[in-house]
Amino acid sequence: MKSSTAIFYMILSVIAFSLMNAVVKCLSGFGAYQIVFFRSIGTLLFTVPLIVKAKIPILGNNKKLLFLRGLFGVISLTCFFQSLNYLSLGTAASLRYTSPIFAAIFALFYLKEKIKPIQWILFVIAFLGVLVIKGFGADVNSLGVIFAILSAIFLGLIFIVIRKLGDSEHPLIIINYFMVLAFLFGGIMSIKYWKTPNLTEWLLLLSLGVFGYVGQIFMTKSLQASETNIVVPLKYLEVVFMIIIGAFWFDEIYTLWTLFGVFLIMFGLLYNIYLKRKRD
Repeated sequence: MKSSTAIFYMILSVIAFSLMNAVVKCLSGFGAYQIVFFRSIGTLLFTVPLIVKAKIPILGNNKKLLFLRGLFGVISLTCFFQSLNYLSLGTAASLRYTSPIFAAIFALFYLKEKIKPIQWILFVIAFLGVLVIKGFGADVNSLGVIFAILSAIFLGLIFIVIRKLGDSEHPLIIINYFMVLAFLFGGIMSIKYWKTPNLTEWLLLLSLGVFGYVGQIFMTKSLQASETNIVVPLKYLEVVFMIIIGAFWFDEIYTLWTLFGVFLIMFGLLYNIYLKRKRD
């Protein structure tokens, strides 16, 4: 039952992050630092009042791990938005979705979570599905690839830190550390590159924080409720949701290769979850 709840939470998180990524695509005229800044503001408008109302100690218990979660989050988010300056959204997102593989490797060493050989094969199959869907053009920028891979590595570390924290910290405190650091870093770094948004852009920029908050809260709850290797691979579903959003929102057309990629992702994910639950 606990695993089922964790899976449900991660799917809700993926939907929210998919919508956030779609909004980022609409805001391509803004710099990465400014987007990080507004991403944090929208979420802090939720977390701070809720923390105060619930009278939760704002500094939490394990300050070191909380700080690391926030730091890794800022680095991952900034690297991803920076990669969009050099890569298409699809290519950057595809590279970032290698994060479950890094998370599984980190979990093997730091959390002692065992992974069967067949599960590694399924991770590879799911990752190949991402590549089939998005593909890699001949004009892929090396610096952009580095930024996207760095984002994936630090996202993998985030999963491990949250699992390490377990139930010892309230999800709001975990998210708040991340957003406060993002607010400070994004705000300072965007001063030089500031672009004043119009009314529509203001609403879109602030909505990043709303979608981000929903995504963060459910991702955190999911990781606290079950093993990393069960819920983290579900992040691949974000690609599927992005295809749906792209088709209806941006009028993108997807080929049979894309549908084949979706099949590979779903097969890798669902069979991996089946094996984990069968073992448990």
